[in-house]
Amino acid sequence: MDPAFIIQLLSGAAGGTVAGSLLKNMSLGMVGNALSGLVGGGIGGKLLGGLLGVAAAKAGGGGLDMGTIIGSVISGGAGGGVLMTVIGLIKQMMAK
Repeated sequence: MDPAFIIQLLSGAAGGTVAGSLLKNMSLGMVGNALSGLVGGGIGGKLLGGLLGVAAAKAGGGGLDMGTIIGSVISGGAGGGVLMTVIGLIKQMMAK
């Protein structure tokens, strides 16, 4: 398994947890925030990774350099936070 993808998943879980703690009214609970962040990190990592150059860096050498790691953390964390927020908004709207 690709190490950059694992970093994106873990960063997504962290991003979802942080977003849940900052946005208390949209929180899905600790486990829900982490799981939605994990999924969002995987999705966001693949989508944003291309924009941040993670895919190009992996294709060039296949190794983990600092740029690849930072790009994976940013894309995974952002994807995790965004997906947790979107799911939290949907949950809020359905509760009304």
